[in-house]
Amino acid sequence: MRAVRVNAFGLDEVVETEVNDPVPAPDEVLLRVLACSLNYRDLLVARGEYNPRYPLPLILGSDCCGEIVQVGSEAATTGLRVGDRVCPIFVRGWITGPPTRTTVKSTLGGPLPGVFSELVVARADSVVPVPRTLDPLDAACLPCAGVTAFSALSTLGTVRAGDVVLTIGSGGVSLFGIQIAGLLGARVIATTRTPEKRDRLLALGASEALVTSGPGFGETVRRLAGGEGVDHVLEVGGVGTLPESLAAVRPGGTVSLVGVLAGSQGPIDLRPAVMRNLRLQGVFVGPRTTFEALLAAWLPSGLRPVIDSVYPFSRARAAFDHLASGRHFGKICLVPDGA
Repeated sequence: MRAVRVNAFGLDEVVETEVNDPVPAPDEVLLRVLACSLNYRDLLVARGEYNPRYPLPLILGSDCCGEIVQVGSEAATTGLRVGDRVCPIFVRGWITGPPTRTTVKSTLGGPLPGVFSELVVARADSVVPVPRTLDPLDAACLPCAGVTAFSALSTLGTVRAGDVVLTIGSGGVSLFGIQIAGLLGARVIATTRTPEKRDRLLALGASEALVTSGPGFGETVRRLAGGEGVDHVLEVGGVGTLPESLAAVRPGGTVSLVGVLAGSQGPIDLRPAVMRNLRLQGVFVGPRTTFEALLAAWLPSGLRPVIDSVYPFSRARAAFDHLASGRHFGKICLVPDGA
């Protein structure tokens, strides 16, 4: 089969290549991959910046939608059948509740083999069925970015109607955040560094969209939220934007720490978090039950993920370069050649 893997760390080593077909264990199902989507994590893994100790060569990718073509003898008792469409969850075996110290050892696309391949094996307890009415490209966008945003705002963050939510940027998690916050009845203030993306954020459902070019937007957001600040921040930037998030959130509010796009290390003043009784909540995607809850809320809404572009496996390097450029708006997807 054909797969997208990295043979040594660095984007020049991202290649489509021939690998052996996987063979499902008794508790696994074999999927024919229909569509995949990229996450910023995939870029960091490929560069060796996420965990340089991951074993190589490594098939990349954490998100896909596939059709079951073979069911292991034990997996057959779960009710899964050939022809079912499913999405593997990001963390194999994380069914419900909080993560454990071993959770990070069971993630797809490092250290476990990823899903950017024509065939994928997955444990039967670690897939979520998706209806055929859901386009495979749309479904492939949900397991990481969609679940992360839903986990931050609903499962962990308990955003309610009337709350004000701040989102940062126009990556997959942030755009899902706008859509999910709207489903929950919240008002959204969005930020972007790119003026041409402002109107698209408003069209997606943001009440206000600020074009930011440096520090200081936190105070502007606080004023837009009525003076006290927003109830919840979906923080994807890391230390580069966290001071602004702390300035934007109201006393007693929540900052969900999701990503580190603007840096993971550096000095930061945490006194505002203490003095204003803030909650800083780390968000590591979510278990299978959160994915199921997302689908229950998402499917009746008629919403669709924002997809920026679709590349065949043979142009995977171009897809990674596009992600690295930051010019995208929404998810970048991959499909097997000829699909």
